[in-house]
Amino acid sequence: MVLKRRHLLGIQDLKVEEMELILYQAKAFKEITQRRIKKVPTLRGQTVVNLFYEPSTRTRTSFELAAKWLSADVVNISTSTSSVVKGESLRDMAKTIEAMQADTIILRHGQSGAPHLLSNLVSSSIVNAGDGSHEHPTQSLLDIFTLLEHRPTLNGLVVGIVGDILHSRVARSNIWGLTKMGAKVVVVGPPTLIPVEIERIPVEVAYDLDKTIERFDVLMILRIQLERQQSNFFPSINEYVKFYGLNNERLKRAKEDVLIMHPGPINRGIEIAPEVADGPHSVITDQVTNGIAVRMAVLYLLATGWGEG
Repeated sequence: MVLKRRHLLGIQDLKVEEMELILYQAKAFKEITQRRIKKVPTLRGQTVVNLFYEPSTRTRTSFELAAKWLSADVVNISTSTSSVVKGESLRDMAKTIEAMQADTIILRHGQSGAPHLLSNLVSSSIVNAGDGSHEHPTQSLLDIFTLLEHRPTLNGLVVGIVGDILHSRVARSNIWGLTKMGAKVVVVGPPTLIPVEIERIPVEVAYDLDKTIERFDVLMILRIQLERQQSNFFPSINEYVKFYGLNNERLKRAKEDVLIMHPGPINRGIEIAPEVADGPHSVITDQVTNGIAVRMAVLYLLATGWGEG
């Protein structure tokens, strides 16, 4: 079966076979990331542009490393020092980059749907590196890849996504990705941080972490995104920590082999205690490492017409 795809815009529209192809390719590329010399000529002659309208450490750096380790030429555009500050639109920025013969544009933008808009305007491949509160597809793929390193299958796995579901593009992508791979997803958080009518997608809703924590095989902790919140969604940070912060005391109620995940950056002492983030159940650093291999796979597959599944 040949799977053709020019862009990676979200997990919602990906077939399971396409996700499995990315994961299979990522497994091969992870071996490269562990070599002393991390370089293959796979994308030699290709140009990859990182166009980030929002701050990023993990995503931007891992996309840059992924492209460089595949021997692509990489250009990083910081909007704070670009013509965006002079009023240049996203459309004109993308057209300018396309005119410079960029093969792939990796876009992070504060507006949901921005990568979809770009995909209809330019001939370059577009990779969604996070758009508003909508999706973050490569984060979901690297999370699934990480889980499959620790579990033989996701089928039947119960995953609790805890925290600011309302503003989280990571939560949305993981709800789609994990359920497609056979896991059951339960979102947990204050009622004010749970999207209205979220039950219309394949997810269960809970509001009490202490009453549900013993069910979970995986706890995916989300950052409280204060920068996206325009009003007070809970009384205070201390109140949030009391009911939803993951600490060692709360972790005692969980399964003995529970896995702890976090997409980063971490607000230590708020959504997760330092001793939990750095503890034996945590696979947070594995997520960061695997992000490079997964993004290598995505760039490779887009550049080669998505290959054969």
